Amino acid sequence: SKERKEAECAYTLFVVATFWLTEALPLSVTALLPSLMLPMFGIMPSKKVASAYFKDFHLLLIGVICLATSIEKWNLHKRIALKMVMMVGVNPAWLTLGFMSSTAFLSMWLSNTSTAAMVMPIAEAVAQQIINAEAEVEATQMTYFNGSTNHGLEIDESVNGHEINERKEKTKPVPGYNNDTGKISSKVELEKTSGMGTKYRTKKGHMTCKLMCLCIAYSSTIGGLTTITGTSTNLIFAEYFNTRYPDCRCLNFGSWFTFSFPAALIILLLSWIWLQWFFLGFNFKETFKCGKTKIVQQKACAEVIKQEYQKLGPIRYQEIVTLVLFIIMALLWFSRDPGFVPGWSALFSEYPGFATDSTVALLIGLLFFLIPAKRLTETTPTGEIVAFDYSPLITWKEFQSFMPWDIAILVGGGFALADGCEESGLSKWIGNKLSPLGSLPIWLIILISSLMVTSLTEVASNPATITVVLPILSPLAEAIHVNPLYILIPSTLCTSFAFLLPVANPPNAIVFSYGHLKVIDMVKAGLGVNIVGVAVVMLGICTWIVPMFDLYTYPSWAPAMSNETMP
Repeated sequence: SKERKEAECAYTLFVVATFWLTEALPLSVTALLPSLMLPMFGIMPSKKVASAYFKDFHLLLIGVICLATSIEKWNLHKRIALKMVMMVGVNPAWLTLGFMSSTAFLSMWLSNTSTAAMVMPIAEAVAQQIINAEAEVEATQMTYFNGSTNHGLEIDESVNGHEINERKEKTKPVPGYNNDTGKISSKVELEKTSGMGTKYRTKKGHMTCKLMCLCIAYSSTIGGLTTITGTSTNLIFAEYFNTRYPDCRCLNFGSWFTFSFPAALIILLLSWIWLQWFFLGFNFKETFKCGKTKIVQQKACAEVIKQEYQKLGPIRYQEIVTLVLFIIMALLWFSRDPGFVPGWSALFSEYPGFATDSTVALLIGLLFFLIPAKRLTETTPTGEIVAFDYSPLITWKEFQSFMPWDIAILVGGGFALADGCEESGLSKWIGNKLSPLGSLPIWLIILISSLMVTSLTEVASNPATITVVLPILSPLAEAIHVNPLYILIPSTLCTSFAFLLPVANPPNAIVFSYGHLKVIDMVKAGLGVNIVGVAVVMLGICTWIVPMFDLYTYPSWAPAMSNETMP
């Protein structure tokens, strides 16, 4: 019966969400549960569920990973990272803002996932450089105080060696107890072994890593808000809206940018301040001026980074090719359908919507396997040097080691779950339950729907959330006789606010995979960003967005007061 299907689907959703929250199983294993449970409950046949696991998104991911592999193989990300740090300075506050704004800018034109996948290796390199530089400074200062010999550093190495063995055995070192190194002062002992992990010399270093990770995940999401093509949820919304209300010509690239850009800018700045304060404590004095020791340390950091950059040597042919392909990919993505001018998709006008961002990504991705990186030569018996083969920019083996299969399955699981909700009628049931909302004041309805969407998007994938929510909210708007945009715009923006969990959003999953963060870090920090986001969107929908779309009046393009009830 119908009710039974809905209940079964809700149960599946509940189990998968619980497992994702608790990480009782690896995330990608949990993501396979819908393909087991939906057929067993008779909600969808296995063939249909399986087809949800590989979508356009995956092709995009493959193309982008080809680029990422080449960037990392030829060390381009290190060059960009060091160049950027040299420009911004080593102060973590400014560095973070530099990273956030550049990530957000990239994310406007590229997909959020590919932006995060691209910038994260750079940030990782930078964080490591800063930590190493600080360590070197401390070491030299120690030498300076202790006379010629430096016991500090020798002890340091033995501790590190010991800890690496510990990590292989998957056990945490016991604080204050370490056989190899009895002679360490207790402070170093604690710092090293209180479960800090092996990579961080200080708590501050660890916090810097966490801060870097999160600021990239969050800013790539925030940047995606600003353009219709910036993220898949905006595209799904625009597609749905224009299909449902064909007479409204009000939604295009320009109008979307005008109302979402100020909102995104405010959210970006506020979350920068919040993350700074949350991880490092926001000391305004320290951010804007520095004391004597600070100057010594920063000078030394800058020096180390400069040396690292010089070690890279002059830019090589392979790096140039990679950079050119990266720029071409970005330009093709941007010019496909910019909105204010016809893009190259107009050349294929008889097949509208056939070529997507993933087409571009695959086209460029394939070139990495075609373009020769170097000649393989051999010397013939007569003494000539002959080129017998060319090696490409990347090989399949290298690509495979980079491809995040876990993320691919994770996102697939989200899509499968969404299809299950549609098929079983769970989304319709939720819609019916919402129709009594009409008696509430409009701002409260918007707030409730925004909060509901934000909560839902934390456990479901963003496209799944918006797909489930749109068919519920637009009939709701018509039923209570308000401009559909008034409810749909905030909800669409809130779909992107998946800041709490690694599974909520591919960028979160990407930065999480670097292993600096625990789930609880992301939950605590993300909660602040979430609240900021919803508050700013509410502010916008009550102020500068109103005149743009004339939100207070019920528009002529929406269906007149219909007698039919909610679906």
